[in-house]
Amino acid sequence: MNVHLRQGTADDAAAIHALISANVAAGHLLPRTMDDVHAHAERFLVAVHDGRLIGCAELAPLSPAVAEVRSLVVDEAARGHRTGVRLVDALAERARTSGFVTLCAFTHQPSHFLRLGFSIVPHVWVPEKIAHDCVSCTQFRRCAQYAVSLGLRPGAGLRLSEGFTQPPRAAAPPRASVERLRLIPLQVEAAERARVPA
Repeated sequence: MNVHLRQGTADDAAAIHALISANVAAGHLLPRTMDDVHAHAERFLVAVHDGRLIGCAELAPLSPAVAEVRSLVVDEAARGHRTGVRLVDALAERARTSGFVTLCAFTHQPSHFLRLGFSIVPHVWVPEKIAHDCVSCTQFRRCAQYAVSLGLRPGAGLRLSEGFTQPPRAAAPPRASVERLRLIPLQVEAAERARVPA
């Protein structure tokens, strides 16, 4: 399957928004408004096949050191050709050359990212995301997503677009450990409330 990756443009906003919206209904992504997608269209990489946009992902800066892979999706009919891997690989390289130290993502399916060298981390290890997005999200304190993180030191990161050679797979933590990680933000928030005088 001949898929071309390129930077998104404002002209792609409607197609990007439609692709995201189709997967929100499936429970894979958080919703994005058309205005939001249009405003950030140039932060997206898009995957195009036969003139049709079949995938997208945004590199969203959270701080000078941390960037997030956001709204990563490939059209269901076009999956199975490693387009998602190529999108994440290209965003990791873009993040690295832009000077970011850490690339993170929040996902319902962490196994895809673990295969690419990311690690599951407590949400509180990405305070930039909590401050930037989580506190205003309708799912705050009820989030079912996993936080995953990848260090972007020189020479590290993804190599899957070059022959798709995978790094050694990181072992996923036991389910009970993952559940405890999800509770950490709630525990931190409760502790902070307890320190504030009534």
